[in-house]
Amino acid sequence: MQRKMEETELSPTYLEFFETIKIENAQVFYLSCHQKRYESVLRSFGVYEYKNLKDYIDPPAKGLYRCRLVYKLHKKTHSIDVAYIPYKKKDIQSLQVVYDDTIEYRYKSTNRDRINKLFLAKGRCDDILIVKNSLVTDTSIANIAFYDDAKGWITPKNPLLKGTTRERLLKEGFLSEKDIEVQELQHFSKTALLNAMIGCDVIKGCQILL
Repeated sequence: MQRKMEETELSPTYLEFFETIKIENAQVFYLSCHQKRYESVLRSFGVYEYKNLKDYIDPPAKGLYRCRLVYKLHKKTHSIDVAYIPYKKKDIQSLQVVYDDTIEYRYKSTNRDRINKLFLAKGRCDDILIVKNSLVTDTSIANIAFYDDAKGWITPKNPLLKGTTRERLLKEGFLSEKDIEVQELQHFSKTALLNAMIGCDVIKGCQILL
């Protein structure tokens, strides 16, 4: 039933997803992780015509870039567009907790309207920390992890999006998963953001406003 519903949503228009891939001085980082997620999204919508993402990437020779690879699903096939955007890391030092019990972002869709609306509630903070059904999920741009002095680095068990960096660090054993309730946030000694461009970026003295 779920598969039929998803396939119906593809017609007559299309769905649009993207991968953010780090490129520095022509080196493409963790492309196999992005390839794996891209193929997983296609399978979820009944599309089995996989392309090799490497064939679509022609990295700039010098500099740090955010490669934005957009793929549009047209029922049983899809198209790919690639752009290279010079990257400058955002300075995130504070997070405003926001609540949304019905938000969904299972796939890395270009439709981020719900997240963008929540972002408007960040106030004076640099970003938001989204809480769903009393459990911590993600920021607007990254998965998140917290350091427990007894258990090490832990990340929310059910994020909005299972990012490629998060998945890689879980596989490597650097991270462990756990449901994290809002009231637990005060017990952690460190906070880190996780995404393809910044890896595991530890924020010193991160402020989280409830």
